[in-house]
Amino acid sequence: MTLDILTANDRPGQYPPSYYAASTTPLAPLPPAEGQMRADVVVIGGGYTGLSAALHMAQAGLDVTVLEANRVGFGASGRNGGQVGTGQRLDQDDLEAMLGKPRARALWDLAGEAVDLTKSLAATHAPDAGFTPGVIHADHRARDVAHSHAYVRKLQEDYGHTGISALDRDELRALCASDAYHGGTLDMVAGHLHPLAYALGLARAAQAAGARICEQSRVTKVADGKRNIVETDQARISAGHVLWAANGYLGHAERQVAERVMPINNFIVATEPLGDLAQDLLPGNHAVADSKFVINYFRLSQDGRMLFGGGESYGYRFPRDIAAKARGPMVEIFPQLREAKIDYAWGGTLGITLNRMPHFARLRGHVLSASGFSGHGVALATLAGKLAAEAVAGQAGRFDLMADVPTSRFPGGVALRHPLLVAGMLWFALRDKL
Repeated sequence: MTLDILTANDRPGQYPPSYYAASTTPLAPLPPAEGQMRADVVVIGGGYTGLSAALHMAQAGLDVTVLEANRVGFGASGRNGGQVGTGQRLDQDDLEAMLGKPRARALWDLAGEAVDLTKSLAATHAPDAGFTPGVIHADHRARDVAHSHAYVRKLQEDYGHTGISALDRDELRALCASDAYHGGTLDMVAGHLHPLAYALGLARAAQAAGARICEQSRVTKVADGKRNIVETDQARISAGHVLWAANGYLGHAERQVAERVMPINNFIVATEPLGDLAQDLLPGNHAVADSKFVINYFRLSQDGRMLFGGGESYGYRFPRDIAAKARGPMVEIFPQLREAKIDYAWGGTLGITLNRMPHFARLRGHVLSASGFSGHGVALATLAGKLAAEAVAGQAGRFDLMADVPTSRFPGGVALRHPLLVAGMLWFALRDKL
């Protein structure tokens, strides 16, 4: 029996027991799609991509219906680390080697727009998300620091990114009170926010612009044709265009995407409010992501908790004790938190690709997809929605620029992608410890 990723770890109609869900006011439950319906566009998925698409499409005068299988912002959009990173998921060095400098530059510019768009939408529609500037990249091995500093120079000189600076060990230690790191970088154009508050702000804005959002509306079938027919258990919707925006919670619903985008789990804990210790640990209130393949990422909440993400998992079901899974890496980084109480612990599923670049695609006719943000999706998924809106309106150049980035099928396709992931993650987790 195939595991249902939408229900394997979560209850229908309920947000996970996260700090984010406990610290923001959700929308009142929205009714499911019912009966015979029509729309210019059906958007499948109520996360950043789908909500941004709905907002921009509705602002352009299109009749948009969003179908969310659970609650708005239920998936990775409402439970991630909240880091708004600059650039694409791959470094510009890698993109230049893969695509050439002109296309790499165009992708850099798109990523810059993604951050600007996210900041603007958050300020306008989700001020309670509390965008705060500053993301530190922390090198856990001394030999990585020279490369990080060289990359800073490249971004400053070749891409005009003057908001980033190099940190030696002492400078990093002054901003992140851990002995685990040898140096790194500080990007003040990047930042962090409350991810669920941001998603809910996008949803309210989309509704205000005229988009229809239907919760508890899981898509069971999409039939392509002159008019696409999208079906749920309770509705049949005729639409000119369809956008798949399901990311890690897609499952097997659209096989062409599932062959290139694989779900993996990650886990976050929120400590009790730390009082003065919070300021001691992260004096600049910057977010941090380290250089491990099985990454540790952390930041302070608006009420002074440590929000710490880390710990690998090789099954699709969450471990019974999520707090223990993430507490171990947290205490390795911050022994000062050994006695700190964990108030919240939750897991979530994100979508990754083989090369970690997002997968944009024209699947068939007027059916589009954008997913596979590989842990770099707060800004890029927001932009993906805007680019999809442009494509539906007949201006597809920027969507196609992203779609032209190669994203290979996982070896063995959907059937073998998970066992191969397990083998790869075990190897990289071991390498992180060497």
